[in-house]
Amino acid sequence: MALPLLQVVIGSTRPGRIGPSIAAWVADRAETHGGFDVEIVDLADVDLPLFDEPNHPRLSDYHHAHTKRWSAIVARGDAFVFVCPEYNHGINAALKNALDFLYHEWQRKAVGFVSYGGVSAGTRAVQQLKQVATALRMVPIVESVYLPFAAAHLDADGVFQPGEDAELAATAMLDETQRWTEATAQMRKG
Repeated sequence: MALPLLQVVIGSTRPGRIGPSIAAWVADRAETHGGFDVEIVDLADVDLPLFDEPNHPRLSDYHHAHTKRWSAIVARGDAFVFVCPEYNHGINAALKNALDFLYHEWQRKAVGFVSYGGVSAGTRAVQQLKQVATALRMVPIVESVYLPFAAAHLDADGVFQPGEDAELAATAMLDETQRWTEATAQMRKG
C-alpha cells in the first residue's frame, strides 16, 4: 500500500532565503519518520502571480494555466508541512497568496508548521496560518516546530543543522500529522 504524500511547502520566495535549507531538513526528517512519501514544493518554482482568477476558488473554475498547475500539485498531496518565515509579525505574502488561489484542494488534509525568524521564531505567522488553514477546512496540527535565529544553524555549506529540541519537535509534529492524515483520508472518501 502506498504511503500518503506529505508535501513540504517552502513558503518564502525571496532571494537569499533559508527556507530551502530548512525544508530539506524537514523532508529528511519526514522520510526518516517513515509514515509518508515526501515531496518538496517550492513556491518560487510554482511562480504564482498575485491572485488573478476571475472566479472564487470555491467554484474550481480556473482560467489560468498557472492555477491549473497549482491545483494539480496541491490536489495530489495528502498532508502538508508549511515551512514559513515571519514577516512583520505575520504570514508572508507568497504563502498567503498560494493558499488563497485554491479551496477544495486543501480541504480535509492535515497541515503542520515549521516556522523560523528571530527571537519569536515565526510563532505569530503560524498562529495566523492556523486561522487561514481552518477557514480552508484543513486540520492544523497543534505540535509545531519553531526555529529561533535559524540562520545561526546553517553550516558552511548552507545545510540546516538544528539542535535536539528541533529534532524532538519535528518528530512530535510528524507523529500527529500522520495520525490526522489517516483520519482525514477516511473523511475525503465519503
